[in-house]
Amino acid sequence: MLSIIEQIKQGQLWDFHGGVHPPENKHISNQEPIRLAGIPDELVLPLKQHIGTKGEILVSVGDHVLKGQPLTHSDMSMCLPIHAPTSGTVSAIEQRTTAHPSGLSDLCIVIKPDGKETWGSQHKIPNYTDIEPAELINTIRLNGIAGLGGAGFPTGRKLQGSLGLTDILIINAAECEPYITADDRLMQDYAAEVIEGTRILRHIVSPKLTIIGIEDNKPEAARALEQCVTPEDNIIIRVIPTKYPSGSSKQLVKILTGREVPSQARSSAVGVVVQNVGTAYAIKRAIIDGEPLIERVVTLTGEAFKQRGNLFTLLGTPISYLLDKFGYCPDKKYPRVIVGGSLMGFTLPHANVPITKMTNCILAPKRRELPVHTHEMACIRCSACADACPSSLLPQQLQWYAKDQDYDKCEEYNLFDCIECGACAYVCPSEIPLVNYYRQAKAEIYSRRQDAANADRAKQRFEAKQARFERDKAARENRFKKAAEDRRQEMAATGGDDAVAAAIARVKAKQAAAANETPAQKPAVAAAIARAKAKQAEAAKAGSLDSATPDNSEMAKLREERKRLARERKAAKSTDEVSSTSDAATDAKKDAVAAAIARAKARKAEQQAESPATESESDPKKAAVAAAVARAKARKAEQQAQNAESVAQPTDTASADEPVDPKKAAVAAAVARAKARKAEQQAQNAESVAQPTDTASAEEPVDPKKAAVAAAIARAKARKVEQQAQNAESVAQPTDTASADEPV
Repeated sequence: MLSIIEQIKQGQLWDFHGGVHPPENKHISNQEPIRLAGIPDELVLPLKQHIGTKGEILVSVGDHVLKGQPLTHSDMSMCLPIHAPTSGTVSAIEQRTTAHPSGLSDLCIVIKPDGKETWGSQHKIPNYTDIEPAELINTIRLNGIAGLGGAGFPTGRKLQGSLGLTDILIINAAECEPYITADDRLMQDYAAEVIEGTRILRHIVSPKLTIIGIEDNKPEAARALEQCVTPEDNIIIRVIPTKYPSGSSKQLVKILTGREVPSQARSSAVGVVVQNVGTAYAIKRAIIDGEPLIERVVTLTGEAFKQRGNLFTLLGTPISYLLDKFGYCPDKKYPRVIVGGSLMGFTLPHANVPITKMTNCILAPKRRELPVHTHEMACIRCSACADACPSSLLPQQLQWYAKDQDYDKCEEYNLFDCIECGACAYVCPSEIPLVNYYRQAKAEIYSRRQDAANADRAKQRFEAKQARFERDKAARENRFKKAAEDRRQEMAATGGDDAVAAAIARVKAKQAAAANETPAQKPAVAAAIARAKAKQAEAAKAGSLDSATPDNSEMAKLREERKRLARERKAAKSTDEVSSTSDAATDAKKDAVAAAIARAKARKAEQQAESPATESESDPKKAAVAAAVARAKARKAEQQAQNAESVAQPTDTASADEPVDPKKAAVAAAVARAKARKAEQQAQNAESVAQPTDTASAEEPVDPKKAAVAAAIARAKARKVEQQAQNAESVAQPTDTASADEPV
């Protein structure tokens, strides 16, 4: 049985499932050689023009850059730098709309060309056969070369993963999609450069066989390549039948080698590496000429263009510049500008979008040339999409699950094996935009995977943080234990005690003593208890406890002492409560005022009593009137004192129900004692006033009327002193009652 390589050399071809034959429309743009598009007024360079990540920006606004100068940098294999397509000044670094189906914006570097085309430093390697493959791969990466067939996968990363695993190297020259002729004209006009780039790839991956696969609708390109190939190159140019999408990587591998690429795998899994014709040309320019990827061939086609053809276009050139320069006449009813071909391309939201490394065609069709399918209808389950699918999928089922957002089912039905060729949508009689559903589902799945990966990373970081905390805690505890152990050993060696342990023991001893300590008693109470216990002990010794009546005098004194202390605490507390409120403060002030008024009235009454007494010698009637007036004033003063006391009584009654405060009771007792002393002084003053009168009256004859007046005054004063004493006692009575019920 012949090997695969022998079968290929004998000219055997294979076929893949499905595929369609749409109108090619390639003759519109492949009739003239490639031209230069020119330099626009500004170049907009997105930082990401490939599959992978962005690089770090190396320039700032206002910097002058040279042609070929790197604008970004990264050491990652999946990150490609971008270079200045021409010399000029960086005018902005901002968000601009990029060539993407979403129509979203991305960070871009805007350069204003100076028209001088001044080159920067160039690193040329003419003798590449003397260089190691790893160094050539790094040079390819640093020159920013990505797959120019439309996918944009970093070329250096693909070659690096294929070292030592490649049996067959395939140069994809099929260019199967309608309207696009960039590779066709590149092979016709620059066949030698394409073959030289293929030789560089052969030197890097060292395959057993190299095949250039080209469709049979490009005979001129095939002849041009054959003229540049030598027998020593070991390169086979294989013409394959025209069938869409034979230019897809997996389908081309199937056609040329008969090998089936596994699901969700790359062609390198079966020992095959696939590179595009444009990529081979860019590799030759980068290695031998020292030129990074700063331009590519772009096809301008469609009936809306007056000048159609293929152009060497600087990366970052606005599409609006090409439309204006090459005679774009939009359709009046449905003006459209499509990036890519008629099956895999997408319509731009506006023309201010730059050319990138993955842009190979600008299609501007008329409405009759490429009808607009806007009337989506229900699926009739005709299975035409399944028959046309080159990946042997079930497009209708995938569309149903994508529409229902059942993404698990989408993955189960191998959604990511879909190459988005558009063959299913092309044959669908219901005009369902199946590829749009697939793209949306893929984007959602990618987003969820990214969120899940971020959550996993956050969880790992949190767990690592917690583990670090635990390690630190354990380390601290071990340090403390070791320090304590070292301290104990040191103290034991020196014959001393552990200072920390001794301090802890002292604290614990103090706490235990405080817990067991009973409240200290007052000296008087303690003395009384001691005397009572001493007497009880003496009586027990004398044997009189059973025969005689016990002597409770000391206990009674103790009870009286406790009552007195309780009364003092109650009085002090009530006094504090009265003084703490505004009403109590007002009552105290009123009492003082009332006492002052009473004293003044008493003095006035005395003076009035003395003055009638002097006049009574001559007129007894006047003396009687004066005595009556004095009695009336005395009664009035007595009523005022009673009113003052009645105002203070609610406070006393309320305070009697409240708990006793020793400080307030002491204050109240002090106030009562002061009032009592004041009453005594008033009585003494009254007696001293009465003594001269008594002495004089002893010498003179007694007047009955004067004696009656003096007696009335004395009785009034006595009643007033008695009422004040009763008020003082009524304040202390609730305390006495409460203390009398307490246990002895």
